[in-house]
Amino acid sequence: TSAYSSPAKSLGDPGITPLSPSHIVKDSDADNAVEQLFLVVVAIDFGTTSSGYAYSFTKEPECIHVMRRWEGGDPGVSNQKTPTTILLTPERKFHSFGYAARDFYHDLDPTESKHWLYFEKFKMKLHTTGNLTMETDLTAANGKKVKALEIFAYALQFFKEQALKELSDQGGSDFENTEVRWVITVPAIWKQPAKQFMRQAAYKAGMASPENPEQLIIALEPEAASIYCRKLRLHQMIDLSSRAPVNGYSPSDTIGTGFTQGKEHVRRNRQSRTFMVENVIGEIWSELEEGDRYIVVDSGGGTVDMTVHQIRLPEGHLKELYKATGGPYGSLGVDYEFEKLLCKIFGEDFIEQFKIKRPAAWVDLMIAFESRKRAAAPDRTNPLNITLPFSFIDYYKKFRGHSVEHALRKSNVDFVKWSSQGMLRMSPDAMNALFKPTIDQIVQHLSEVFDKPEVTNVKFLFLVGGFAESPLLQQAVQSAFGSRCRVIIPQDVGLTILKGAVLFGLDPAVIKVRRSPLTYGVGVLNRFVEGKHPPEKLLVKDGTRWCTDVFDKFISADQSVALGETVTRSYTPAKPSQLVIVINIYSSEQDNVSFITEPGVKKCGTLRLDLTGTDASVPSRREIKTLMQFGDTEIKAMAVDVATSKSVKVGIDFLNY
Repeated sequence: TSAYSSPAKSLGDPGITPLSPSHIVKDSDADNAVEQLFLVVVAIDFGTTSSGYAYSFTKEPECIHVMRRWEGGDPGVSNQKTPTTILLTPERKFHSFGYAARDFYHDLDPTESKHWLYFEKFKMKLHTTGNLTMETDLTAANGKKVKALEIFAYALQFFKEQALKELSDQGGSDFENTEVRWVITVPAIWKQPAKQFMRQAAYKAGMASPENPEQLIIALEPEAASIYCRKLRLHQMIDLSSRAPVNGYSPSDTIGTGFTQGKEHVRRNRQSRTFMVENVIGEIWSELEEGDRYIVVDSGGGTVDMTVHQIRLPEGHLKELYKATGGPYGSLGVDYEFEKLLCKIFGEDFIEQFKIKRPAAWVDLMIAFESRKRAAAPDRTNPLNITLPFSFIDYYKKFRGHSVEHALRKSNVDFVKWSSQGMLRMSPDAMNALFKPTIDQIVQHLSEVFDKPEVTNVKFLFLVGGFAESPLLQQAVQSAFGSRCRVIIPQDVGLTILKGAVLFGLDPAVIKVRRSPLTYGVGVLNRFVEGKHPPEKLLVKDGTRWCTDVFDKFISADQSVALGETVTRSYTPAKPSQLVIVINIYSSEQDNVSFITEPGVKKCGTLRLDLTGTDASVPSRREIKTLMQFGDTEIKAMAVDVATSKSVKVGIDFLNY
C-alpha cells in the first residue's frame, strides 16, 4: 500500500466528491485586504558564501542604502557583504556572525576551539537535503550537530538586530520591528520545502509571525536581479558584447582591466553607501519592446539560477517564460577543485585529518585561496602564490615524516611548484583548470536553456551574483553566447540581488506572471466507472460504488499563474450526513497525475471543516467550495461551506507531513 492510504478508507468518512461542473474563477478582488503601511523595507541577501542587507524608506523609494561597512574584511575582497559564517559557544548559544565569528574562532586555542560550534556555507544544505523537515541537522566544523532551523533563525535574528540598530542610530529613535517589511532572498531553484523553511526560520527570529505573514516576503534571487537590471543606466554596467567603448574603455580592455578601472570608478563614487535608483526605466530597457525576452543568470557561491523573463508594457511588468532552472554550480565548485588538488598532492588522509585537527588553519588556507581565486583572469601570465599556514607545513611534517616541499616534488602535479617563501605557486593554467568544471557546467546548462522553444529570441543576458565578478566566467559566457544576445554585467554585480530585493519589497506586484513549480490538487472520490478505473480503487459505501484516491488537479507544473490568481472547485460530501469534512491537498512534480497514491505525490496540506452545530435546514447536496491562491512564493488554500459560510484556511506546508 502507498504511504498515503486512501483517505476514504482510513478516515472512516467517505470524503468529498466533485460537484460538476468544476470551474475556475478569476477573482480580481480576492486580495483587497488592507495593505499594511511599513516605514521601511529591509532586504536580506542570505548567500551561501556571503550575506548582507540593504534598505529603503517607503517615503523615498529611489534611495537604496546598503548596510554599513563591517569590521574585519580580507585583503583582495571588497566587503560590502559579510561571510555567511556563524559561531555558537560550547553551550550552543549564539556568539557571533560573519568576520567576527571567523576571526574569534580563528584566535581560539586548538584545545578550546574543538568545543565551539562553527558553521560556514551551510545554506547549501537546504538545497541538497531531499526530505527537509523542521528537524534537519547541520554539522559544525567540529562534527557536532545542531538543528538547521536554529542556525538559520540565529543568522536572521543577527541581521534583524543589526538592521534595526542601524535604522535606530540613523533616525535617532528606536525603530520597531513592526515598522519594517522584511524581504529574504532564496534561489529560484529551491524546492518549496526550502522556501517554507526560510519563512519558519524568520518567524523564529521574530521578523514576522504566522498571524502577520505579509510582513515578510520571500523573494527569488534571479527575480530580484531582474527587477534591478530594468533600472540600469548605461553607465552602471559593462556590456561585454558592445564594440563601442563602455565608460570610455574599448571592449578589449573591458574584460579584466576595464572591469577593474570600472570598479575603481565606482569605488570612488561609492564612499556613500546610498544608491540612487532613478525612477525611470533604464536606458537599456528603453531598447526593449513589448514581448522582448531576456535571461538573468544569477551565479553565486552555492548555486547558479537562471530565469527567463518577458517584458509586458506599458508599465514594464515581468512575465516568467520558463521556470527557473540551475544547479549547484556556484563558485564553491572552484574551492572544491582546489581541495581535490591538495588531496592529490598531500594525500586525502592528511587533508581530512588536517581539517579536523586544525580547523582554524584550514579556514585560513581557504581565505588565502579566495583572494587568489579573485585574481584569476583569462590573460594572466604570472603565477598566483598561495600562502600555506605554518601549521599546515608543521602538521604535514609530523604526519608524513617529510616536508611539504618534498611532497610537491614527488607529486606529478605539473603546474604547482613550491616557492622558497613558503607558498604554493600556481601557474595561471593550473588556476584556470580549477574553474573549468564549474564554468563548463554553467555554460552547458545555459546552452540547454537556450535550446528550449520558450527561450528563442533572447535579447539580453544579464550576468549577476558574486561569481559574475570572475573574468573567467565572463569570458566563457561571452564567447559561448555573445553571438546570440548581448551579455550585460551590472557594475556592482555582487549587490544586484540585494538592491533588486529592496525594489521588490517596495512593489511586490511588479512580477505579474509566474510558472507553477509543482502540480497541485486534492484527493477526492469519483463514481466508479467500470473499465476506466482500476478495480483495486473500488470502494462500496451505502450501495454506491466509488473510486478512491482520485487526484483532482487545480494547477499543473509549469502552468503560467498570474499573481494572486485563485482557482476554485466545488465539492460535496460523498455522504450527506457527514459533519466533518477533511480535504487533503497534494503536490507532485509530474504534470499528469491521476491518483494520489502515485510515486512522487506528496501531501502538503489539510483543510478540516467542522460542520457540527450548523443548522439542519441545509440543502441535501451541500456545496463545499475549495479555493487555492497561487502566484506568490507562498500558496494559500481555503474551504467554504456555501450554505453556512463557515470557512477554514491553511497555508501549504511541505515540512510537517
